[in-house]
Amino acid sequence: MKHLPALGLLSVLLLAGCSSSDEIVPDVPPSQLYADAQTSLREGGWTSAIEKLEALDSRYPFGPYSEQVQLDLIFAYYKNDELPLALATIERFTRLNPTHDKSDWILYMRGLTHMAQDRNFLHDVFNIDRSDRDPEPVKLAFSDFKRLLQRYPDSAYAEDSMQRMISLKHRLAEYDLATADFYVRRKAWIAAINRTQEIQKTYPDTEAARKSLRLQLIAYQELNLDDAVARTEKLIELNPL
Repeated sequence: MKHLPALGLLSVLLLAGCSSSDEIVPDVPPSQLYADAQTSLREGGWTSAIEKLEALDSRYPFGPYSEQVQLDLIFAYYKNDELPLALATIERFTRLNPTHDKSDWILYMRGLTHMAQDRNFLHDVFNIDRSDRDPEPVKLAFSDFKRLLQRYPDSAYAEDSMQRMISLKHRLAEYDLATADFYVRRKAWIAAINRTQEIQKTYPDTEAARKSLRLQLIAYQELNLDDAVARTEKLIELNPL
């Protein structure tokens, strides 16, 4: 199994999960099973809901509840922090239902799921700075919310998506600032200047952009670029922290 591609392995895991649920969940009519799953969802019993929904999905893949089961699974996987399964279910649902009337919600959930991949429980508990972590999930989340706003500007999820994009923009700016600081500590002055200028161009209205000016100043001073030093000092004066 270790030689399987990642997507193939995930599919195996999905199937294994469904098989396990079939053994756990009693063989009752789909209407009852679906009602029980809804009860678990309402009560926040995510693991129990997932077991029932997976059993429904496995036993009745083309039944009357099939689409809603997929939607419920996306939500339950997300709430249960089973993020790879949530994303796999989103991709499956999108592929099978490209024009579904809840496509805006699907995009919203994909954004939330990618956003959650940037979260780490221990970092939250100990208040550890996460600015130097790989920002790829953040970029994907930003893209999801942006696509939602472009395709569904009147969606009920549009306003929240816009607010999340603002937060994600600051996260990306902080990552670039951490990179610029790394270059300064490594005395890679030109790389530091290039990164700080990119921050100021891409994220001009962020705190990271203002902080980057001080790193830029250090680099210019080390390179003895007096004119650039004077310009940067003026910018710092105009953009106090």
